[in-house]
Amino acid sequence: MQKLVLIRHGESVWNKENRFTGWADVDLSEEGFNQARRAGKLLADNGYTFDMGFTSVLKRSIKTMHFVLEELEHLWIPVHKSWRLNERFYGALQGLNKEETVARYGEEQVHKWRRDPHEQPPAITEQDERFPGHYLRYNDLTYRELPLTENLSQTMDRVLPFWHEHIVPAIKDNKKVIICAHGNSLRALIQYIENLSDEDVTKLDIPTATPWVYELDDRLNSIRHYYLE
Repeated sequence: MQKLVLIRHGESVWNKENRFTGWADVDLSEEGFNQARRAGKLLADNGYTFDMGFTSVLKRSIKTMHFVLEELEHLWIPVHKSWRLNERFYGALQGLNKEETVARYGEEQVHKWRRDPHEQPPAITEQDERFPGHYLRYNDLTYRELPLTENLSQTMDRVLPFWHEHIVPAIKDNKKVIICAHGNSLRALIQYIENLSDEDVTKLDIPTATPWVYELDDRLNSIRHYYLE
């Protein structure tokens, strides 16, 4: 039996302001820093250790991982960063206040954009300053990998290759793995691991900086899962 720990990053400044964040590289709020430290202490108090970490290329996720590992005195372990673990790309919604967006487009439409696995938010153009192709960290991505918008299904399509190519081999090599990522990239992983339906995954809420522990069998099927609180 193997344990796998998933953590959504701590509260970001845009979480606090109730804005769609996506690939915007916003920092943790003060509470987000505190949440990350509390998560690390909780893991330490429960005797968790890790051999390897995986995170996105966005600072709110990277910093959460850093403070979790600092509390564990694990800053020395290798941490693999990948854009494939980034938050879902919210297109033209990125940066908008969620309540104002509901007032403009209606609650039903915004709910579909947020949770329907096949519903895409309005796209941006390549000229938009939010287009990832303008940023150095995405220089290695192909033209087809640079999103203009993204639904949950497309998020899963980019997350799962990273899961199979990098995370699964580490777990099968008996490495103790921690993943610090984002609400929707983690939602994609959870849907795959648990074989959830689209309807089930739309109801899934993942709180910030709360360790979600999986116990997996030899074939990496979920035996059980729980929040560490």
